[in-house]
Amino acid sequence: MGELSKLQNIGEVIEKHLNTIGICTPEELVNIGSKEAFFHIKIIDNTACLHMLYALQGAVEGKRYTQLAESTKKDLKHFFNNL
Repeated sequence: MGELSKLQNIGEVIEKHLNTIGICTPEELVNIGSKEAFFHIKIIDNTACLHMLYALQGAVEGKRYTQLAESTKKDLKHFFNNL
């Protein structure tokens, strides 16, 4: 596993998806953001779920996805439901 797996919430599966869409470093993930990264992952993996989106946002923020602010979770859920 590479650099991305050192981030909170990023395991082997998410790291492989991120690499597939051209995100290979934590900086690239932060720059593109969780929503844009998830959008591209959803194109290649239709089973990508809301918890994966939460995990990406937690990685961007440097915290466990369970510690995301409720307002952030609400925003992400709205985004997910509108994909």
